[in-house]
Amino acid sequence: MAGTARAERPGCADIATLAADALRREVWLTPKPGLVDSANNGSHRDMDLPLFLRSIDAITPWLHQFFTLGQQDFLHPAQAMLTRIRPTGIACEQAMFGATQGVNTHKGGIFSLGLLCTAAGRLTGQSQPLTRRRLCAEVAAMTQGLVERELQSCRQPVTAGERLFMAHGMTGARGEVQSGFLTLRRHVFPHWYSETHPERRSLNALLRLMAYNPDTNLVARGGLSGLHFVQNYARRLLTSGWQKEDLQEMDQALIARHLSPGGSADLLAIATVLMAFPQ
Repeated sequence: MAGTARAERPGCADIATLAADALRREVWLTPKPGLVDSANNGSHRDMDLPLFLRSIDAITPWLHQFFTLGQQDFLHPAQAMLTRIRPTGIACEQAMFGATQGVNTHKGGIFSLGLLCTAAGRLTGQSQPLTRRRLCAEVAAMTQGLVERELQSCRQPVTAGERLFMAHGMTGARGEVQSGFLTLRRHVFPHWYSETHPERRSLNALLRLMAYNPDTNLVARGGLSGLHFVQNYARRLLTSGWQKEDLQEMDQALIARHLSPGGSADLLAIATVLMAFPQ
């Protein structure tokens, strides 16, 4: 397949650069229904494209640090890594909040991409080649039991993620990393090269994520009905075929309902990174 032949086999330490580039590509991608892009601010009143770019600049050095920590600690058990990288994750979030004056632009992205960069560091330390399969498996190993520890055992929910788990059983980003990015492996990767143009490829991947990802951002804003509205809309476009004008109409529909599929945007950036590696 011509697309997979790219297998862009980047230098192992470059995964942090790939991650930062993926975040920039995601925010510039237009039109993205309900999300900040180069055309508008989507369903957000406190975010715009320049704010996202400042946030990415603040996050980027820490992505390299996640890789370094993974490489240094590759002999530690995988299950120990989440605790070991948590201070770096907190520092990265603080850098983001400093750049955005307290606006949460990339907290979910920091969590997932930080784990992905750490996984790459560990595999590099173990002299294993980086592949999508190995990276996903290592992230799953590092987060084994996370849902049980942080969600199922929670009796007094404080965060939005804890409340959504208690109300609807939704595991959000925690469930996605613990599963080794199952949503991507099941619904996005097999269809990645069905589009040949890079922009349509990314938009199609985003549409597939909106169709199948149980996005807690949507439920937090619009309840289960908001999630089902977006999923059904995206599935109709995937079935009938879509053009940019269809996504622009979907954008207006989501803005009118104050819906923003932020979890799917995070997963799009992760997919972009992982698809740079061989299977």
